[in-house]
Amino acid sequence: MADQDYYELLGVQKGASDAEIKSAYRKLAMKYHPDRNPGDKEAETKFKEVAEAYEVLKDPQKRAAYDQYGKAAFSGGAGGPGGFGGFGGFGSGAGFNFDFGSMFEDIFGDFMGGSSARTRSRTRNAGVRGNDIRADIEITLEEAYKGISKQIDVRTAVKCEECEGSGCEKGTKPETCDACHGTGRIRRQSGFFIEERPCNICHGTGEVIKKPCKKCGGTGKVNSTKTLEVNVPAGIDNDNRMRLSAQGEAGTNGGENGDLYIFIHIKPHPIFTRDGANLYTTVPLKMTTAALGGEIEIPCIDGSVEKVKIEPGTQTGTEIRLRKKGMSVIQSKSVGDLFVKFMVETPVKLNSKQKELLKQFEEEGANSPQSNSFFDKVKDFMKKDK
Repeated sequence: MADQDYYELLGVQKGASDAEIKSAYRKLAMKYHPDRNPGDKEAETKFKEVAEAYEVLKDPQKRAAYDQYGKAAFSGGAGGPGGFGGFGGFGSGAGFNFDFGSMFEDIFGDFMGGSSARTRSRTRNAGVRGNDIRADIEITLEEAYKGISKQIDVRTAVKCEECEGSGCEKGTKPETCDACHGTGRIRRQSGFFIEERPCNICHGTGEVIKKPCKKCGGTGKVNSTKTLEVNVPAGIDNDNRMRLSAQGEAGTNGGENGDLYIFIHIKPHPIFTRDGANLYTTVPLKMTTAALGGEIEIPCIDGSVEKVKIEPGTQTGTEIRLRKKGMSVIQSKSVGDLFVKFMVETPVKLNSKQKELLKQFEEEGANSPQSNSFFDKVKDFMKKDK
Protein backbone atom coordinates (compact mmCIF):
# COMPACT_ATOMS: atom_id res chain seq x y z
CA MET A 1 0.00 0.00 0.00
CA ALA A 2 3.07 2.23 -0.12
CA ASP A 3 1.86 4.32 -3.07
CA GLN A 4 -1.92 4.11 -2.59
CA ASP A 5 -3.68 7.25 -1.41
CA TYR A 6 -5.74 6.94 1.78
CA TYR A 7 -8.68 8.84 0.26
CA GLU A 8 -8.66 6.54 -2.78
CA LEU A 9 -8.57 3.50 -0.50
CA LEU A 10 -11.78 4.62 1.22
CA GLY A 11 -13.34 5.83 -2.02
CA VAL A 12 -13.90 9.44 -0.86
CA GLN A 13 -12.82 12.87 -2.06
CA LYS A 14 -10.02 14.74 -0.29
CA GLY A 15 -12.50 17.27 1.08
CA ALA A 16 -14.87 14.58 2.43
CA SER A 17 -16.54 15.23 5.79
CA ASP A 18 -15.84 13.14 8.90
CA ALA A 19 -19.26 11.50 8.53
CA GLU A 20 -18.55 10.54 4.90
CA ILE A 21 -15.17 9.05 5.85
CA LYS A 22 -16.68 7.08 8.71
CA SER A 23 -19.51 5.78 6.52
CA ALA A 24 -17.10 4.71 3.77
CA TYR A 25 -14.86 2.90 6.24
CA ARG A 26 -17.80 1.15 7.85
CA LYS A 27 -18.93 -0.32 4.52
CA LEU A 28 -15.42 -1.45 3.51
CA ALA A 29 -14.59 -2.88 6.94
CA MET A 30 -17.75 -4.96 6.91
CA LYS A 31 -17.01 -6.10 3.35
CA TYR A 32 -13.43 -7.24 3.98
CA HIS A 33 -13.71 -8.36 7.61
CA PRO A 34 -11.87 -11.69 8.12
CA ASP A 35 -14.89 -13.26 9.81
CA ARG A 36 -16.81 -12.72 6.60
CA ASN A 37 -13.93 -13.90 4.45
CA PRO A 38 -12.36 -16.85 6.30
CA GLY A 39 -9.05 -17.91 4.79
CA ASP A 40 -9.01 -15.06 2.25
CA LYS A 41 -5.60 -13.43 2.68
CA GLU A 42 -6.35 -10.75 0.09
CA ALA A 43 -9.48 -9.67 1.98
CA GLU A 44 -7.50 -9.64 5.23
CA THR A 45 -4.84 -7.40 3.68
CA LYS A 46 -7.49 -5.08 2.28
CA PHE A 47 -9.17 -4.92 5.68
CA LYS A 48 -5.88 -3.82 7.29
CA GLU A 49 -5.28 -1.22 4.60
CA VAL A 50 -8.66 0.48 4.97
CA ALA A 51 -8.26 0.37 8.76
CA GLU A 52 -4.90 2.14 8.43
CA ALA A 53 -6.42 4.78 6.14
CA TYR A 54 -9.31 5.38 8.52
CA GLU A 55 -7.03 5.63 11.56
CA VAL A 56 -5.28 8.59 9.92
CA LEU A 57 -8.23 10.36 8.29
CA LYS A 58 -10.55 10.19 11.30
CA ASP A 59 -8.10 12.21 13.41
CA PRO A 60 -8.02 15.94 12.42
CA GLN A 61 -4.36 16.35 13.47
CA LYS A 62 -3.12 13.26 11.64
CA ARG A 63 -5.26 14.10 8.61
CA ALA A 64 -3.81 17.61 8.38
CA ALA A 65 -0.29 16.22 8.53
CA TYR A 66 -1.11 13.60 5.89
CA ASP A 67 -2.66 16.22 3.57
CA GLN A 68 0.53 18.31 3.79
CA TYR A 69 3.34 15.71 3.87
CA GLY A 70 1.71 12.43 2.84
CA LYS A 71 2.83 9.22 4.58
CA ALA A 72 6.20 10.78 5.30
CA ALA A 73 4.50 12.67 8.13
CA PHE A 74 4.35 9.42 10.11
CA SER A 75 7.76 7.98 9.36
CA GLY A 76 9.94 10.94 10.29
CA GLY A 77 11.05 11.09 6.62
CA ALA A 78 11.89 14.05 4.36
CA GLY A 79 10.00 17.13 5.37
CA GLY A 80 7.93 15.25 7.95
CA PRO A 81 7.36 17.05 11.22
CA GLY A 82 9.01 15.24 14.09
CA GLY A 83 5.92 15.60 16.23
CA PHE A 84 4.08 13.01 14.07
CA GLY A 85 6.84 10.47 13.83
CA GLY A 86 6.55 6.90 15.01
CA PHE A 87 3.03 5.52 15.44
CA GLY A 88 4.38 1.98 15.62
CA GLY A 89 4.69 -0.85 13.10
CA PHE A 90 1.83 -2.53 11.29
CA GLY A 91 3.69 -4.23 8.48
CA SER A 92 2.42 -2.24 5.48
CA GLY A 93 3.74 1.14 4.33
CA ALA A 94 3.53 3.72 7.10
CA GLY A 95 1.99 1.25 9.55
CA PHE A 96 0.22 1.57 12.89
CA ASN A 97 -0.48 -0.43 16.02
CA PHE A 98 -4.27 -0.57 16.21
CA ASP A 99 -6.55 -1.39 19.11
CA PHE A 100 -9.13 -3.18 16.94
CA GLY A 101 -11.49 -3.58 19.87
CA SER A 102 -11.49 0.18 20.41
CA MET A 103 -11.89 0.91 16.71
CA PHE A 104 -14.80 -1.48 16.31
CA GLU A 105 -16.57 -0.10 19.36
CA ASP A 106 -16.16 3.37 17.85
CA ILE A 107 -17.51 2.37 14.44
CA PHE A 108 -19.93 -0.49 15.14
CA GLY A 109 -20.83 0.05 18.78
CA ASP A 110 -24.37 1.19 18.00
CA PHE A 111 -24.96 -1.99 15.96
CA MET A 112 -23.22 -4.46 18.28
CA GLY A 113 -24.73 -3.20 21.52
CA GLY A 114 -21.30 -2.18 22.81
CA SER A 115 -20.11 1.11 24.26
CA SER A 116 -16.86 2.97 24.16
CA ALA A 117 -14.55 3.25 27.13
CA ARG A 118 -15.46 6.92 27.32
CA THR A 119 -19.14 6.04 27.64
CA ARG A 120 -18.40 3.30 30.17
CA SER A 121 -16.47 5.73 32.32
CA ARG A 122 -19.52 8.00 32.39
CA THR A 123 -22.04 5.26 33.15
CA ARG A 124 -20.14 2.87 35.45
CA ASN A 125 -21.18 3.42 39.04
CA ALA A 126 -23.68 6.07 37.89
CA GLY A 127 -26.82 6.37 39.99
CA VAL A 128 -30.13 5.08 38.68
CA ARG A 129 -33.04 7.52 38.69
CA GLY A 130 -36.09 6.43 40.67
CA ASN A 131 -39.39 5.57 38.97
CA ASP A 132 -42.07 8.18 38.40
CA ILE A 133 -45.30 7.52 40.29
CA ARG A 134 -48.94 8.61 39.92
CA ALA A 135 -51.58 9.93 42.29
CA ASP A 136 -55.18 11.02 41.63
CA ILE A 137 -57.10 13.91 43.19
CA GLU A 138 -60.86 14.49 42.92
CA ILE A 139 -62.15 18.05 43.33
CA THR A 140 -65.39 19.95 42.76
CA LEU A 141 -66.03 22.41 39.93
CA GLU A 142 -66.06 25.23 42.48
CA GLU A 143 -62.62 24.16 43.73
CA ALA A 144 -61.38 24.06 40.14
CA TYR A 145 -62.69 27.61 39.67
CA LYS A 146 -61.02 29.03 42.78
CA GLY A 147 -58.00 26.76 43.14
CA ILE A 148 -57.36 24.79 46.30
CA SER A 149 -54.60 23.38 48.49
CA LYS A 150 -55.01 19.68 49.29
CA GLN A 151 -53.08 17.15 51.33
CA ILE A 152 -52.49 13.74 49.78
CA ASP A 153 -50.89 10.58 51.12
CA VAL A 154 -48.51 8.87 48.71
CA ARG A 155 -47.01 5.43 49.27
CA THR A 156 -43.69 4.98 47.54
CA ALA A 157 -40.09 3.84 47.97
CA VAL A 158 -38.03 6.36 49.95
CA LYS A 159 -34.35 6.44 50.86
CA CYS A 160 -33.48 4.09 53.69
CA GLU A 161 -32.51 6.17 56.73
CA GLU A 162 -30.60 3.30 58.33
CA CYS A 163 -27.97 3.12 55.58
CA GLU A 164 -28.65 6.57 54.06
CA GLY A 165 -29.44 4.95 50.73
CA SER A 166 -26.14 3.09 50.32
CA GLY A 167 -27.67 -0.36 50.85
CA CYS A 168 -24.71 -1.31 53.06
CA GLU A 169 -24.63 -2.28 56.69
CA LYS A 170 -23.39 0.56 58.89
CA GLY A 171 -19.61 0.82 58.91
CA THR A 172 -19.24 -0.94 55.55
CA LYS A 173 -19.22 0.17 51.95
CA PRO A 174 -19.57 -1.44 48.50
CA GLU A 175 -16.58 -3.44 47.27
CA THR A 176 -15.13 -3.80 43.78
CA CYS A 177 -16.83 -6.55 41.79
CA ASP A 178 -14.51 -9.55 41.34
CA ALA A 179 -16.20 -10.65 38.12
CA CYS A 180 -15.64 -7.44 36.12
CA HIS A 181 -12.88 -5.90 38.28
CA GLY A 182 -14.90 -2.74 38.75
CA THR A 183 -15.54 -1.99 35.06
CA GLY A 184 -19.19 -2.99 35.16
CA ARG A 185 -18.74 -4.80 31.83
CA ILE A 186 -17.79 -8.31 30.76
CA ARG A 187 -15.88 -8.56 27.46
CA ARG A 188 -15.30 -11.56 25.21
CA GLN A 189 -13.27 -11.47 21.99
CA SER A 190 -14.17 -13.59 18.96
CA GLY A 191 -11.71 -12.98 16.10
CA PHE A 192 -11.67 -9.23 15.51
CA PHE A 193 -15.08 -8.72 17.16
CA ILE A 194 -15.48 -7.71 20.77
CA GLU A 195 -18.67 -8.78 22.52
CA GLU A 196 -19.42 -6.72 25.59
CA ARG A 197 -22.32 -6.89 28.02
CA PRO A 198 -23.15 -5.57 31.50
CA CYS A 199 -21.76 -7.64 34.33
CA ASN A 200 -24.46 -9.98 35.64
CA ILE A 201 -22.98 -9.97 39.14
CA CYS A 202 -22.91 -6.22 39.84
CA HIS A 203 -25.47 -5.32 37.13
CA GLY A 204 -23.10 -2.82 35.55
CA THR A 205 -22.28 -0.82 38.68
CA GLY A 206 -18.76 -2.23 39.14
CA GLU A 207 -19.45 -2.75 42.85
CA VAL A 208 -21.14 -5.35 45.05
CA ILE A 209 -22.56 -5.12 48.55
CA LYS A 210 -21.07 -7.86 50.68
CA LYS A 211 -22.92 -6.87 53.87
CA PRO A 212 -26.38 -5.51 52.97
CA CYS A 213 -28.38 -3.26 55.28
CA LYS A 214 -30.83 -5.33 57.31
CA LYS A 215 -33.60 -2.74 57.08
CA CYS A 216 -33.70 -2.37 53.29
CA GLY A 217 -32.04 -5.64 52.27
CA GLY A 218 -29.36 -3.83 50.30
CA THR A 219 -31.71 -1.90 48.02
CA GLY A 220 -31.06 1.45 49.71
CA LYS A 221 -34.79 2.22 49.95
CA VAL A 222 -37.89 1.19 51.86
CA ASN A 223 -41.63 1.57 51.24
CA SER A 224 -43.23 4.38 53.18
CA THR A 225 -46.23 6.72 53.11
CA LYS A 226 -45.53 10.44 52.90
CA THR A 227 -47.98 13.34 53.14
CA LEU A 228 -47.67 16.12 50.58
CA GLU A 229 -49.34 19.51 50.22
CA VAL A 230 -50.58 20.00 46.66
CA ASN A 231 -51.56 23.45 45.39
CA VAL A 232 -54.15 22.97 42.65
CA PRO A 233 -54.26 26.15 40.53
CA ALA A 234 -57.47 27.99 39.64
CA GLY A 235 -58.78 27.06 36.20
CA ILE A 236 -57.44 23.50 36.13
CA ASP A 237 -59.47 21.19 33.90
CA ASN A 238 -60.55 17.58 34.14
CA ASP A 239 -57.75 15.06 33.43
CA ASN A 240 -55.08 17.77 33.60
CA ARG A 241 -51.93 16.55 35.31
CA MET A 242 -49.45 18.22 37.60
CA ARG A 243 -45.80 17.23 38.09
CA LEU A 244 -44.09 17.43 41.47
CA SER A 245 -40.38 17.16 40.77
CA ALA A 246 -38.35 14.63 42.80
CA GLN A 247 -41.39 13.47 44.79
CA GLY A 248 -41.48 10.04 43.14
CA GLU A 249 -39.61 6.87 43.99
CA ALA A 250 -36.13 7.22 45.48
CA GLY A 251 -33.17 6.60 43.17
CA THR A 252 -30.49 3.97 43.74
CA ASN A 253 -26.74 4.30 44.01
CA GLY A 254 -27.09 8.04 44.57
CA GLY A 255 -29.45 8.56 41.62
CA GLU A 256 -32.06 11.32 41.75
CA ASN A 257 -35.66 10.69 42.76
CA GLY A 258 -38.37 10.18 40.19
CA ASP A 259 -41.28 12.59 39.81
CA LEU A 260 -44.85 12.46 41.09
CA TYR A 261 -47.59 13.02 38.52
CA ILE A 262 -50.96 14.08 39.93
CA PHE A 263 -54.04 13.60 37.74
CA ILE A 264 -57.02 15.86 38.40
CA HIS A 265 -60.60 14.56 38.29
CA ILE A 266 -63.49 17.04 38.55
CA LYS A 267 -66.79 15.78 39.95
CA PRO A 268 -69.93 16.24 37.79
CA HIS A 269 -71.81 19.42 38.75
CA PRO A 270 -75.61 19.44 39.34
CA ILE A 271 -76.10 22.74 37.46
CA PHE A 272 -73.21 23.44 35.12
CA THR A 273 -71.39 21.61 32.36
CA ARG A 274 -67.97 22.80 31.23
CA ASP A 275 -66.24 23.23 27.89
CA GLY A 276 -62.83 24.80 28.40
CA ALA A 277 -63.30 28.14 30.13
CA ASN A 278 -67.03 28.37 29.34
CA LEU A 279 -69.92 27.02 31.41
CA TYR A 280 -73.35 25.94 30.18
CA THR A 281 -76.64 25.48 31.95
CA THR A 282 -80.30 24.92 31.00
CA VAL A 283 -82.92 26.84 33.00
CA PRO A 284 -86.57 25.72 33.00
CA LEU A 285 -89.14 28.54 32.59
CA LYS A 286 -92.72 28.37 33.74
CA MET A 287 -95.10 28.64 30.82
CA THR A 288 -96.62 31.79 32.29
CA THR A 289 -93.20 33.45 32.77
CA ALA A 290 -92.18 32.56 29.24
CA ALA A 291 -95.46 33.95 27.86
CA LEU A 292 -95.80 37.08 30.00
CA GLY A 293 -92.13 37.83 30.72
CA GLY A 294 -90.57 38.47 34.11
CA GLU A 295 -87.31 38.23 36.00
CA ILE A 296 -85.42 35.20 37.34
CA GLU A 297 -82.23 34.66 39.35
CA ILE A 298 -79.43 32.50 37.96
CA PRO A 299 -76.65 31.19 40.26
CA CYS A 300 -73.02 31.55 39.06
CA ILE A 301 -69.93 29.43 39.79
CA ASP A 302 -68.28 32.32 41.67
CA GLY A 303 -71.10 32.24 44.25
CA SER A 304 -72.93 35.32 42.95
CA VAL A 305 -76.49 35.50 41.60
CA GLU A 306 -77.37 37.21 38.32
CA LYS A 307 -80.87 38.67 37.79
CA VAL A 308 -82.00 38.04 34.23
CA LYS A 309 -84.97 39.66 32.49
CA ILE A 310 -87.21 37.28 30.57
CA GLU A 311 -88.79 38.81 27.49
CA PRO A 312 -92.50 38.05 26.86
CA GLY A 313 -92.90 35.18 24.39
CA THR A 314 -89.55 33.53 25.19
CA GLN A 315 -89.30 30.17 23.43
CA THR A 316 -87.55 26.93 24.34
CA GLY A 317 -83.96 27.03 23.05
CA THR A 318 -83.50 30.77 23.56
CA GLU A 319 -79.93 31.34 24.81
CA ILE A 320 -78.31 34.25 26.60
CA ARG A 321 -74.65 34.86 27.46
CA LEU A 322 -73.38 36.11 30.80
CA ARG A 323 -69.89 37.43 30.19
CA LYS A 324 -67.07 36.59 32.62
CA LYS A 325 -69.31 34.30 34.64
CA GLY A 326 -67.57 31.13 33.47
CA MET A 327 -64.39 29.37 34.63
CA SER A 328 -61.03 30.85 35.50
CA VAL A 329 -58.30 30.31 32.92
CA ILE A 330 -55.24 28.58 34.35
CA GLN A 331 -52.25 30.92 34.84
CA SER A 332 -54.25 33.84 33.44
CA LYS A 333 -56.53 36.65 34.61
CA SER A 334 -59.05 35.77 31.90
CA VAL A 335 -62.46 34.32 32.77
CA GLY A 336 -64.82 32.41 30.50
CA ASP A 337 -68.55 33.03 29.95
CA LEU A 338 -71.75 31.38 31.18
CA PHE A 339 -74.26 30.38 28.49
CA VAL A 340 -77.84 29.99 29.69
CA LYS A 341 -80.43 28.15 27.57
CA PHE A 342 -84.12 28.37 28.42
CA MET A 343 -86.55 25.48 28.31
CA VAL A 344 -90.27 26.32 28.56
CA GLU A 345 -91.90 23.85 30.92
CA THR A 346 -95.38 22.49 30.23
CA PRO A 347 -97.44 22.26 33.43
CA VAL A 348 -98.53 18.80 34.57
CA LYS A 349 -101.27 17.36 36.84
CA LEU A 350 -103.68 20.23 36.19
CA ASN A 351 -106.86 20.47 38.29
CA SER A 352 -110.26 20.98 36.67
CA LYS A 353 -110.22 24.76 37.11
CA GLN A 354 -106.76 25.07 35.49
CA LYS A 355 -107.88 22.91 32.59
CA GLU A 356 -110.96 25.06 32.08
CA LEU A 357 -108.87 28.23 32.07
CA LEU A 358 -106.52 26.78 29.46
CA LYS A 359 -109.47 25.79 27.27
CA GLN A 360 -110.78 29.34 27.44
CA PHE A 361 -107.27 30.58 26.57
CA GLU A 362 -107.21 28.29 23.53
CA GLU A 363 -110.71 29.37 22.42
CA GLU A 364 -109.61 33.01 22.54
CA GLY A 365 -107.16 32.18 19.74
CA ALA A 366 -103.68 32.23 21.20
CA ASN A 367 -100.97 33.72 18.99
CA SER A 368 -98.58 30.81 18.37
CA PRO A 369 -96.62 31.81 15.22
CA GLN A 370 -94.26 28.82 15.14
CA SER A 371 -97.05 26.31 15.56
CA ASN A 372 -99.23 28.04 12.97
CA SER A 373 -96.34 28.22 10.50
CA PHE A 374 -95.49 24.54 10.91
CA PHE A 375 -99.03 23.28 10.37
CA ASP A 376 -99.50 25.58 7.36
CA LYS A 377 -96.46 23.87 5.83
CA VAL A 378 -98.00 20.47 6.63
CA LYS A 379 -101.21 21.43 4.81
CA ASP A 380 -99.26 22.56 1.74
CA PHE A 381 -97.26 19.32 1.75
CA MET A 382 -100.39 17.19 1.95
CA LYS A 383 -101.99 19.05 -0.96
CA LYS A 384 -98.92 18.43 -3.17
CA ASP A 385 -98.90 14.76 -2.21
CA LYS A 386 -102.45 14.41 -3.62
